[in-house]
Amino acid sequence: MHDRKFIRNIAIIAHVDHGKTTLVDKLLQQSGTFRENEAVAERAMDSNEIERERGITILAKNTAIRYRDYLINIVDTPGHADFGGEVERIVGMVDGVLLVVDAFEGCMPQTKFVLRKALDHGLTPIVVVNKIDRPNARPEEVVDEVLDLFIELEASDEQLDFPVVYASALKGIAGLKPDALDQDMEVLFDMIVQHIPAPHEEVNGALQYQVTLLDYNEYLGRIAIGRVNRGIIRQGQAITIMKRDGGIKPGRVEKLFGFNGLKRIEIEEAGAGDIVAVAGVKDINIGETLADPANPEALPMLDIDEPTMQMTFLVNNSPFAGREGKWITSRKLRERLLQELESDVALRVEETDSPDEFIVSGRGELHLGILLENMRREGFELQVSKPQVIIKEIDGVPHEPIERLVIDIPEESMGAVMESLGERKAEMINMTSNGSGQVRLEFLIPSRGLIGYRTRFMTLTHGYGIMNHAFDHYAPYDGTEVGGRHQGVLIASETGVASTYGILSVEDRGVLFVEAGTEVYEGMIVGEHNRDNDIIVNICKEKALTNVRSATKEETVKVKAPRKMSLEQALEYLDDDEYCEITPLSIRLRKKYLNKSERARYEKQRKMKTQISD
Repeated sequence: MHDRKFIRNIAIIAHVDHGKTTLVDKLLQQSGTFRENEAVAERAMDSNEIERERGITILAKNTAIRYRDYLINIVDTPGHADFGGEVERIVGMVDGVLLVVDAFEGCMPQTKFVLRKALDHGLTPIVVVNKIDRPNARPEEVVDEVLDLFIELEASDEQLDFPVVYASALKGIAGLKPDALDQDMEVLFDMIVQHIPAPHEEVNGALQYQVTLLDYNEYLGRIAIGRVNRGIIRQGQAITIMKRDGGIKPGRVEKLFGFNGLKRIEIEEAGAGDIVAVAGVKDINIGETLADPANPEALPMLDIDEPTMQMTFLVNNSPFAGREGKWITSRKLRERLLQELESDVALRVEETDSPDEFIVSGRGELHLGILLENMRREGFELQVSKPQVIIKEIDGVPHEPIERLVIDIPEESMGAVMESLGERKAEMINMTSNGSGQVRLEFLIPSRGLIGYRTRFMTLTHGYGIMNHAFDHYAPYDGTEVGGRHQGVLIASETGVASTYGILSVEDRGVLFVEAGTEVYEGMIVGEHNRDNDIIVNICKEKALTNVRSATKEETVKVKAPRKMSLEQALEYLDDDEYCEITPLSIRLRKKYLNKSERARYEKQRKMKTQISD
């Protein structure tokens, strides 16, 4: 068991892509935690396949570094606001935070989001201005921005007196002045040891251990990760589990693990202030307390951000159902969603009147999109509806989530972007120009105004715009229509294989989503119409063979490349009467009603309902 004086528990917080995970990599390498000849993957903390592909951290992870006599426990947190459920809990596990800020981009919406959580918990901050070697870095201005942000978030006097370290995580160098960096990151290690307080918990009291993260292992079952808040926890010890619903259950610590680098090492005991993993306790959930049976006291339950967006997950019932997926039944879908609830506390799953439909609520499109991406990689086949914002009742009045949106765009795109955001009920609250033809605009906008906006934003800025947003607050819902898709779609008239001739005959009607040789079915969306209405097209028709030879017969005709959509783009694109069909191999868009006469009947009923409600 470690001496309390030599333990430091810190979380690394930052906006997406400001270099948190790379910084942890370099700290791990320079602390001598790995052997000289040990092969270590780049961004070693991002272990999940999707995290590596996208370069983002989704799940909070922890590691431990030995520096001189000190044990530094580091938790790498996600920067995306969609994973706020993770950030929320991490700050309760640590005594201090490293706030990493990009030396050029400065403070962004998620910087504010994660910092607010840390300051509210009274944590001690150290600011790391990263990417100091960027050609257009502006470190002094960025430090001023950070100070303004601390003041705005009502930081205490102690928190305002934060030390600043300048670094290039990629090169593994840091220093106390922007123009004089050392050849390693020793200055950052020293700052953590001197500035972050040691754990102050009581080792001699009755045991209290709160579960902050969950992991799963097929041999050990559910593994709880958390901090010992009081007393000592030992392998084989009998414990009492203080449940979320107020119930009490007996249990036993089968195995206890500490951390060293990225590895878990089995240990006999751990004391107050230690971050450890406990295995063998069945049915344990996040926020619950493991306590001494002789003196069971529960710690306050952890607050978890409420979901702001929901979608309906359905069993795939398209004509191509069951062709590409391994898991296609409602029983498998239900099992998988309930399994996700085991480790994702920000997710909610509700069963509906139909056994084939589930309402799944999450923190945002990215949160739900990552779940769907994981499911399709596991072999699931399903359909989902358009994402809907969750309207919340506060004092009998419906309220909707409002997001803080920050965009960086070229000056020439400003008029078009502001006009498009105005249509979506956005309210501008700040505007700054950095003098190099780029403008930063800050808005407050209803969450529903952002659904489907990213694709339009990229078109308006010709791909040069950067857009970030984070949940800000709830505001009264006024019921007006916001956003939505302006264009209609091209709908396949029959089931078959798309032909080059069929595609050429409808190319001038809009942009196609499929290429020749793609199998399509009646009611499937095969492209976007140039106008605002839907039309039915036959892209399977073949050219009639005649006996007549044309003079221009041998000329080759070029087909335009189709627009390929990622899963997130497909979810954003959906309209109210459409589904996205997701399989391990394909992402297809379709109408809810595949048959033309059924669609007409649905449209008629919808119009009647609208007239009655008006």
